Amino acid sequence: MIRHHAKTGVVAIGACAALLFTIMSSSCKGKDSPDITQPSAPVVDTSTAIAGWTLVWNDEFNGKDIDLSKWDFEVNGDGGGNNELQYYTAPPMNAYTDSGSLVILSVKEDYLGKQYTSARMRTKYKGDWTYGMFVVRAKLPSGKGMWPAIWMLPTDYAYGGWPQSGEIDIMEMLGQETNKVYGTIHYSSSSGSHLQSGGNYVLPKGSFSSEFHTFSLIWDATGFDWYIDSVKYYSANHAAPFDKRFHMLLNVAVGGNWPGSPDKSTIFPQRMYVDYVRVYKKNN
Repeated sequence: MIRHHAKTGVVAIGACAALLFTIMSSSCKGKDSPDITQPSAPVVDTSTAIAGWTLVWNDEFNGKDIDLSKWDFEVNGDGGGNNELQYYTAPPMNAYTDSGSLVILSVKEDYLGKQYTSARMRTKYKGDWTYGMFVVRAKLPSGKGMWPAIWMLPTDYAYGGWPQSGEIDIMEMLGQETNKVYGTIHYSSSSGSHLQSGGNYVLPKGSFSSEFHTFSLIWDATGFDWYIDSVKYYSANHAAPFDKRFHMLLNVAVGGNWPGSPDKSTIFPQRMYVDYVRVYKKNN
């Protein structure tokens, strides 16, 4: 999300069974609850259960307001160093909950010297992890210049500033290509030059803006696997700097070096809906 780049080919590594993701991607709100006619049986939230993994952090966005014990907001007009056009605000101006989902709202309006407003939220110091499975179910905005992202940054920058300490992009999409998403890691060479490894996935039909999809990442000491719903589409082997704790970010940028600026075809306001964010640790 901080800089952008050409996408490269796939590097295969071993992955966890796709069955876990078949279970995961079929889980969503509104699933039937356990049989309450058997009071002796433990009540299990089957919508979050994945065999072999333990849920360690989640937000289902069922509350009236965004849970500020889990998230904070970056309020500024600086963007991510990509010549973006939005000003990121605090809730509820551009981020709120509605009907069990988080909504990040992007609006065309003059605000503190910027042409658009949007939101960028993070779990820093409230959710920080080294390794795990990260699962986000979302529906994305559309239109030229829209740039939604689900990603991770280092909490402590133990290896130095960007890109030395790394960046993990679970999902990025260009609003003018609503059937295609990208997964990427950013890091540096020994001399400090920016390097990246990444792949992309194209839906066989439909778009990421017309319906919800599940964006998932498995990260361990050997590397990364990216999934869309139950489909693994890219793997990368890489250790350091990805051996330190990272936190998650959700945002919608407007404009910038990679997506370009909105044009007359872009309809505002635009919304990114997030049904849930779930983080799992692998069982020993």
